[in-house]
Amino acid sequence: MSSSATIPTSTEVVESAVIRAPLSNVWHLIQLHNFANFWDALKASEWMKGTGADRVDVVKWTFKDGTVLEVKQDEYSNINHLVTYSTITAHPELSYSSAVSTVRCHTVTSGELEGSTFVEWTGKFSSDADVGVIQDAKFKRRDALADLAKAATGKAPKV
Repeated sequence: MSSSATIPTSTEVVESAVIRAPLSNVWHLIQLHNFANFWDALKASEWMKGTGADRVDVVKWTFKDGTVLEVKQDEYSNINHLVTYSTITAHPELSYSSAVSTVRCHTVTSGELEGSTFVEWTGKFSSDADVGVIQDAKFKRRDALADLAKAATGKAPKV
């Protein structure tokens, strides 16, 4: 096997956390255009302006490292407490073809964490995503979930 062979990897990421705050404190933060209100890696998150119907559900995320993503909100449910989005453009360009992500919240209904919120953030990537992409997505989600917990519990408000 040559040293340039790719490492086989799953193209799905699943990260989760229990946030010690009620669902209502967490869910109101889960709006794509407001992710910069809790996610420390983001400098800005805002609805895209445009005249076409295709711009209605597109949010521009500007990261502090200079990366800019346009993400399309594919589904948003206040009933099922989930948002699904896909990356449609990126600067700099991504090394893979596509990604679809979902953030889903559930109330913890029993046990010592009753009244807390279970949050799961998944990502499904195209088959051309390599192990570096998957690991990067994993750690970004972990960091974002920690930031979400801080924002929902009021333990370190974002400046």
